[in-house]
Amino acid sequence: MKDSNKNKKESSFLIKNIRLIKSQEIRLLVRLLFLVIILWTGYRFYGFVNYYQDHSVAASVERPPGVEGFLPISSLMGLRYWIQSGDFNTIHPAGMVLFMLFLVIALFMKKGFCGWICPIGLLSEHLWKAGRKIFGRNFVFPRWVDFPLRSIKYLILLFFVYAVFAMSLDDLKAFLYGSYNKIADVKMLYFFTKMTSFTFWVLVALMVLSLFVKNFWCRYLCPYGALLGFLSVFSPLKVTRNPDSCTGCADCTDACPANIQVHQKQRIRSDECMSCVACIEACPEPDTLKLRLNKKSKFSLPAWAYAAIVIGLFLLFTGVARLTGHWQNSVSPTEYHQLINDMDNADLQH
Repeated sequence: MKDSNKNKKESSFLIKNIRLIKSQEIRLLVRLLFLVIILWTGYRFYGFVNYYQDHSVAASVERPPGVEGFLPISSLMGLRYWIQSGDFNTIHPAGMVLFMLFLVIALFMKKGFCGWICPIGLLSEHLWKAGRKIFGRNFVFPRWVDFPLRSIKYLILLFFVYAVFAMSLDDLKAFLYGSYNKIADVKMLYFFTKMTSFTFWVLVALMVLSLFVKNFWCRYLCPYGALLGFLSVFSPLKVTRNPDSCTGCADCTDACPANIQVHQKQRIRSDECMSCVACIEACPEPDTLKLRLNKKSKFSLPAWAYAAIVIGLFLLFTGVARLTGHWQNSVSPTEYHQLINDMDNADLQH
């Protein structure tokens, strides 16, 4: 009985101390955790590709499946093919699993992938914060310019969605199990390790623009963010403002990286909201801003619980995929060796 009471006290003490950590510190820790996972995955994949370039397949090395998380278009194709045919893609199964995870998070917890996981979002945020320190402020486009610019990412998304759903099921299968898709991850790696001067300067331009404009790539050009943003509109969990206790100080609006007028809205339905909860942390009035399921709900989700759910869902999806055989792909070492060393073949070009 004494041990039980002791455990309860220790658990209560732990939760209390977690709650004392600021929400943005929790979010940064979660993002750094995923960044370490991504960098480690990238390092292992780089070694995998280099091995097959320099060696035979006699002593093959393991390929990290998590790298498929950077293949959302292939994953969208695989998801459509799975829904229509019942055949779970075995070429990039981990990519499909991660893609579905991020869709689920968006549908129920807003754009959690963008605000809590995406490494591009992390880099972009640090760039605009650096720009604010250097120049004293960030540039904000007027609404008549901002709105059409934000439409660009949806136009790009529509192009990809149309391209995927215009394909017949037979064409979709031919692509998914074709040689090009089998090494799409290798091509993605080469995009960064063997980039052209044009690609380099485009990336430099985007980084410079991100110094002046908050989340320039994410806000105006990212089609993945557009898809997640569209789904996030239907999320029951939203930042909710209590107008009775709100003083209208606009600290929440100033803190919002998406430039949402938080102090003027009761429920944040915007497709730009990433559930970063920066507005909640900035609010000087307790219980005025909370993540709630609806306007009248007494239940609110603190940042530490949001973080725990995101990490828990990641472990659940990837764990189930491993246990059910939907994590490792079906491409043999011999096939990888042949395809990687035959990258200049016309059939493997765009």
